[in-house]
Amino acid sequence: MSMNQDANALWWPVGSTAQDTTSLVAEKPIPLVRRIGLDSLYRRALDILYPAACIGCTVPLGEADGVCPACWRQLPLIEKPYCERLGTPLPADFGLPLLSAAAIKDAPVFGRARAVARYDDLARELVHRLKYGDRLELALPMGRWMARAGRNVLNDATLIIPIPLHRRRYWGRRFNQAGLLAKSIGKQTGCPVAAHLLKRIKSTQSQVGLTRNERLKNLQGAFNVAAKHRRHIAGARIVLVDDVMTTASTANAASRVLLRAGAASVDVLVFACVAKAG
Repeated sequence: MSMNQDANALWWPVGSTAQDTTSLVAEKPIPLVRRIGLDSLYRRALDILYPAACIGCTVPLGEADGVCPACWRQLPLIEKPYCERLGTPLPADFGLPLLSAAAIKDAPVFGRARAVARYDDLARELVHRLKYGDRLELALPMGRWMARAGRNVLNDATLIIPIPLHRRRYWGRRFNQAGLLAKSIGKQTGCPVAAHLLKRIKSTQSQVGLTRNERLKNLQGAFNVAAKHRRHIAGARIVLVDDVMTTASTANAASRVLLRAGAASVDVLVFACVAKAG
């Protein structure tokens, strides 16, 4: 099964492998000492062919999928204090759960959103490499960071659903970056991932540059849950996964459809969000 097929599987069974290892038992088992030696040689060969390097600048590192100190300083991580609803950074910590002015003025449809970093510097670069540069392997470390950043929403979750692409865009891109991130998060947390319960049935234009009313109109009728899938949604505590959240219009539209289909709650987890402190 290809990576593209994995990203579009209806259910991703956490911890599963491509083949049942019981079917790979040899007629004459390899002695334990030899197996250990072969594994060591295999790992050493991989280290030579693909040495561990920083995912930001490719400088050699001691472990794979890491970030060097210089690149780490360029990752604009979001830490407390942040808005309890939108997950965007706040300028001061008063020791209480706080809401941003944006969340008060225009309350989101979803319950809570969390993000690893602001959509800037290295975070923006990693998103672009994954999304447009076919660097699909970046979904693994990015998903691990998302699992840590979204720990409090994932602890309550019973189902992870990636924001889907319209089939026309999927055919052009060949993969859904949100699906790859969701799969990585599912592996970290053990929470099941359902990629096809939510469909994108309308091909929408880019949200960049649109007014609030234009964004709402653009996304109207964009998502759907088929009647046959509503039983999986009913009562579920869902975490929607995407790479970037800009205005939250897409997350709101998808959340509204899931709540109407019977979801008990919907939270949002992204790698980066477009936000300024305060």
